[in-house]
Amino acid sequence: MYIIIVGCGKVGYHLLKALITAEHEVLAIEQDSARHARVVDELGSVAISGDGSEAALLAEAGANRADVLIAVTGHDEDNLVACQVAKHRFNVKKTIALVNDPANESLFKSLGVDVVVSHTNTILAHVEGELTEQALIHLMPVPRTDLRLVDIHVPPDAEVVGKPIHELVLPPNTLITLVVNHRGQPRIPATGQLIEPHDEVIAVTPPEGDAELMEIFTRVGR
Repeated sequence: MYIIIVGCGKVGYHLLKALITAEHEVLAIEQDSARHARVVDELGSVAISGDGSEAALLAEAGANRADVLIAVTGHDEDNLVACQVAKHRFNVKKTIALVNDPANESLFKSLGVDVVVSHTNTILAHVEGELTEQALIHLMPVPRTDLRLVDIHVPPDAEVVGKPIHELVLPPNTLITLVVNHRGQPRIPATGQLIEPHDEVIAVTPPEGDAELMEIFTRVGR
């Protein structure tokens, strides 16, 4: 697989090393001359210097035969343009972009970037996972959609405990994909299965479904 990485800061550098180790053909494009020189000194001729959002440089990098372009500079506009040029000018099959400002995530998706990665959302998921009182944890976005994977912890005294999974009325465009009990045993939702205390419910849902899912799985009877 031939992969082009635009941006060779910390993220791009470690991606480059990992992909080389995995024996992919990889080329990095780095605009900062000092950073480019360090990469070449350490890893050899696996990087070229210049602006990876420019069509001429992408052509020089062989974008017309690239399978994937990954844009991970510190500037969202550069990442977006690089992906746009790669996809529409060179027909690169898959584009992946780092979003530094989460407010730009929907724009990237609407403009056809295949995979959008947000540092902020990734860190948030880890933080949420460490907060034991947090009932709903965002795990990851579902590529090429507005959906995301979430984990909801069912309190032992929740009203939903003991109810059949198939009878629950879920938010629109929401699907329960997996339930893990307190012993760590996973089960695929099926007719007749009941919600148990301390279940971890893994669901796919749009962002607007979060509040309703929380209400369904964590509401305690009065």
